[in-house]
Amino acid sequence: MQTDVRHVADGTYLVHGSNTNWVILTDGDAVTLVDTGYPGDREQVLASLAQVGSSPEAVAAVLITHAHNDHLGSAEYLRAAYGTPVYLHDAEVPHARREFLHQVTVGDVVRNGWRPGVLPWALHAIHSGGKAHVPVTDPEAFPSEGALDLPGRPVPVHTPGHTDGHAAFHLPDTGVLISGDALVSGHPTARVKGPQLLPDMFHHERARAVASLDVLAALEGDLLLPGHGPAHRGPVREAALQARERAL
Repeated sequence: MQTDVRHVADGTYLVHGSNTNWVILTDGDAVTLVDTGYPGDREQVLASLAQVGSSPEAVAAVLITHAHNDHLGSAEYLRAAYGTPVYLHDAEVPHARREFLHQVTVGDVVRNGWRPGVLPWALHAIHSGGKAHVPVTDPEAFPSEGALDLPGRPVPVHTPGHTDGHAAFHLPDTGVLISGDALVSGHPTARVKGPQLLPDMFHHERARAVASLDVLAALEGDLLLPGHGPAHRGPVREAALQARERAL
């Protein structure tokens, strides 16, 4: 099966996995991989690297927006097999080690099971490794302030709420925002399409997630690459404000 890899900007590829996206940033032979899908998406992750002319050996670093299983899935595999560093916000490092887990619970799903799309999503999540134990043995905090010295020169932006250490990644030179789950454009459990927050059950602290939309609204850019849903073209500020209006 062909992996859905889309060239969306210079050196920037959005990959649609099984309900979750990841992003590949290229610079010559080297790449930065932002998020890694579910554990069950590993073959798609490796295929997507091949489709952009790269390989797991060429991944300079894995950047993780947040340590939920549908974004963390193959991070430890790449670290252990290829020595790839795995970077997160410092508040998310213990989450990646699984010293604690801020993730939607079975009880949350049961209580929301009447909502359209929730049960099919839950079955897919379980099948894809959503409940698997996939800690990163040696995750690291971002090695510097500002733009990281990695392909794409991504700038981490702390956007807490979905998790304590959630981070988006801003690419000022290309006007791209990789927003993870701080701002999405769709989800199997969502009732609307377009810029939005995920449904309430997914956020560790919803009020902080809403407040983080103001952080994103302050960023310059015209291409949103979310953790869920299609790429969204248009001012990032307007997308963030639209999501905020929908959340209130």
